[in-house]
Amino acid sequence: MAKQHLYKGYISTAATIIQQYGGSIPFNDFLKKYFALHKKYGSRDRKHITHLCYCYYRLGHAAQALETEKKVLLALFLCSNDEHEILSELRPEWKENFTLPAEEKLKLPDYSFSPENIFPWQHELTEGIDGSAFAKSHLIQPGLFLRVRPGCRKQVTEKLQYNAIAYSEINDDCLALPNNTKIDELLVLNKEVVVQDYSSQRIAEFFQIIKSDIRHQTSIWDCCAASGGKSILAHDVFRNIDLTVSDIRSSIIHNLKQRFKEAGISHYQSYELDLTKPVLKALPLGSGEGFDLIICDVPCSGSGTWGRTPEQIHFFAADKIDYYASLQKQIVQNVLKHVKPGGYFLYITCSVFKKENEEVVDFILENADLRLMKKEVLIGYDKKADTMFAALFKNSAN
Repeated sequence: MAKQHLYKGYISTAATIIQQYGGSIPFNDFLKKYFALHKKYGSRDRKHITHLCYCYYRLGHAAQALETEKKVLLALFLCSNDEHEILSELRPEWKENFTLPAEEKLKLPDYSFSPENIFPWQHELTEGIDGSAFAKSHLIQPGLFLRVRPGCRKQVTEKLQYNAIAYSEINDDCLALPNNTKIDELLVLNKEVVVQDYSSQRIAEFFQIIKSDIRHQTSIWDCCAASGGKSILAHDVFRNIDLTVSDIRSSIIHNLKQRFKEAGISHYQSYELDLTKPVLKALPLGSGEGFDLIICDVPCSGSGTWGRTPEQIHFFAADKIDYYASLQKQIVQNVLKHVKPGGYFLYITCSVFKKENEEVVDFILENADLRLMKKEVLIGYDKKADTMFAALFKNSAN
């Protein structure tokens, strides 16, 4: 009875937190503030309550008719693949189905929703995405992916093996680990490895196309640089680059500089720029005639990454798709003119919506003298990874 009382308390607290959270800040930040105000919860309590909340949000828009506490329990059942102690105590009648995969659990007769209800914007999806599989993937916590930097593979794998850390090799540079692995205690982040999603690492495939064509020092502008992951990847692929980075947020540029220092990147130019406005010609961009490559990882809905922040499924409004598509076209228009003749433009989103992907590609082709070299949906939902979109263009002007 003591355990049952404890676990019912966890469910009740999770429901209270969910009802208080309004979506205006990241849920992880809200939880930190909540637990700071309610110091009675120990680390084990916080872990259980946090997990219950995230399970709830993983159900997205499904089972909306259920009371919050009942939905929390159903979500825990669907998101668990073992005999979870809370379920064993509070829902022993479900025991024979505890270890079924989520796909099989969803076939049980007790549910009045299809997997697509989790992610209701099925008609907005980019071509090539399996809507049902993508929706179900939100029930599984994404993995932790590392990109091993050049020359560091041996020391990285030896450290992991010495510390008995389970990992799988996706390819020569990409390692997948359990999400809760304390990597920063074992490896030197940004120097030995970069924490970078599998699909994001696949941007290297587009870089290789450019590398095979451009033999001289490559001038690169990472125009929406954010944390700088694509810039570090470009540095490792091209080696000999003249790098410029920009972002609209000064705090991001500050953090990026620290990350570059850790990564051993010291020769670059950085700017705080609002790319919804024309970029000043006086800015020393590339060689004066533009860049060999502009990486344009635009602000987007982030819908391909919501497995990591499932609360966003709950609070997302469909009109935001049009908002981001309009913003992306603004940015693209202002940036494209800085691709030098024979240079490349790489358009990237972490969105699964066609208005942010194919329709922007069509816009680029209609409004610029560019040739589409390659476009691809970088599917990650079958690998516990993010899903992204990328399109590579070449400036065909002489």
